[in-house]
Amino acid sequence: MGDVIREACRDRGLDPAEHHGKVARALREENGPAAIAERSLPTIESELEDGDTVLVDGLRSEVELDRFREAFGDAFSLVSVEAPFETRADRLLDRARDDTDLNREALRQREERELGFGMGEAMERADVVVENTDTLGTYRERIRAILAGDLDAVAGGDYVHLRSVDTDTDADADADADAPGDNSPTPTGGDSR
Repeated sequence: MGDVIREACRDRGLDPAEHHGKVARALREENGPAAIAERSLPTIESELEDGDTVLVDGLRSEVELDRFREAFGDAFSLVSVEAPFETRADRLLDRARDDTDLNREALRQREERELGFGMGEAMERADVVVENTDTLGTYRERIRAILAGDLDAVAGGDYVHLRSVDTDTDADADADADAPGDNSPTPTGGDSR
């Protein structure tokens, strides 16, 4: 979804690194709270023609979540990737993609802006929550298992929590046909807080 915002920045003659948040807010004000999700749908649908999973990063509100669930039904799963603010700030400082990543106050302001869009409420409705406080390698293993539909491999530990996704437990053994990995196209949204 960030690609949609970056494109809108360029269309307006603005630097995405500097105006990303302002343009995201403007798009929602001009075209409604689902504007960025709406603009993302053609790309997602196009990608699903060639693959069975599309990862959508940058979902920021319940309205966007509802729009994706309306478009893709049960094939859509929201994965919330979460870590404490200080951990995320340290990681951004290490990456230093742009100047705002070096300023903790700017990071706090960005977080407040995104929470203002309703990101916290969307995260509370996630199907899967990944606590991203371990190593990058371990995080990647967990995400690969989730994307492969192998939720049993990652569920039940301290780092991955399932909310409403079937994992084929004994109580749900009859739900095989509805379990993730049934070869239906699956757009998956997620983000980190």
